[in-house]
Amino acid sequence: MTAIFLQAHGCVCALGDTPEAIRAGLWADAPSGVAPTDAHTPGRVLALGRVSTPLPALDALPHRERSRNNALLLAALAPLRGRVQAAIERFGPARVAVVLGVSTAGLDEGVAAIRQVHSGFGWPAHYDYALQEMGNAAQCAVRELGVAGPAYAISTACSSGAKALATGARLLRSGQVDAVVAGGVDALSGFTIAGFSALDAVSAERCNPLSANRRGINIGEGAALFLMGRDAGPVRLSGWGESADAHHMSAPEPSGRGAAEAMQRALARARVAGGDVDYVNLHGTATEQNDAMESLAVERVLGRDVPVSSTKPLTGHALAAAGAIEAAFAWHALVDNPFGRLPVHWWDGAADPALPPLRVVAPGFALGRPARHVLSNSFAFGGSNASLLFSQP
Repeated sequence: MTAIFLQAHGCVCALGDTPEAIRAGLWADAPSGVAPTDAHTPGRVLALGRVSTPLPALDALPHRERSRNNALLLAALAPLRGRVQAAIERFGPARVAVVLGVSTAGLDEGVAAIRQVHSGFGWPAHYDYALQEMGNAAQCAVRELGVAGPAYAISTACSSGAKALATGARLLRSGQVDAVVAGGVDALSGFTIAGFSALDAVSAERCNPLSANRRGINIGEGAALFLMGRDAGPVRLSGWGESADAHHMSAPEPSGRGAAEAMQRALARARVAGGDVDYVNLHGTATEQNDAMESLAVERVLGRDVPVSSTKPLTGHALAAAGAIEAAFAWHALVDNPFGRLPVHWWDGAADPALPPLRVVAPGFALGRPARHVLSNSFAFGGSNASLLFSQP
């Protein structure tokens, strides 16, 4: 069976835009990243995972691509450009694909445009509705990189970024392409925050996954991109699993059946036993129903002894980008990490007695050896579930 490798990556999130900043935030003795702001909800302060590092200028982009979403994309793309160019020179532009998970696209720019219209000032100069198309980021990446292979976006809400990596692996295994730029990108929007607020799913404070006191999610933003290929790289995408339980439009299937099926498929594809998984990055949204079903699914598939954590108290829930950003965290857990330090699970420590008692990662915890296999979960509205297994090469 053809092995699939992650050969290079770039990531920008609330923890920063460099590997050093992100690793420092994951291993720190105190939480960072998510911070209170009313930038997207005037008069209502919320804890959000906003990217605070400077983003690339958009002046050189066509007007139809000038969105914060694409600025995040360019920031994550910057560390990959040299490697992607080398792939183009080696394989040809038609043999390099782009697959991105996206859900907000240029939504905030669209909201601003509509507000200007309703204020009586007409449409903003050069505004193009194409900014809001899900494929806009993929088109931007294609133009920036000069590739000519398959290029498209996946929009399955919070599983999108993870599904983009699984799709990239399938393209490589099918022989359609020789390299794939895959990942996810999403920008914060007041519209999105309002939508989750309408579901009574937004916490005003830093989210509190697995706690009896959890009150909901923090919305975040960011981007993570990977150059995938068949040549050996620092991390192997050894398995992926997807399922669709279609239980409800927004609520997960309460037993965790679909989530467990996705994890089991990832392990089966990799031919890895559950007992060999060293760490699980939970979807861990800190909503009542997600944490309940995911805890049951993890216990069913992996037991209670595997170290787990949710990194959303650090980044917020970056929606379509979440699975890709957390894949970047799996990269850091596997690469240049000889003592096996793992991302900390930040919460108040008040375990919900209704949930299985999982082994959460405390500050300073380390395996004492390099991690071998890391599982990352992404579960979305509509029962769209994805699990990715990353391994040492």
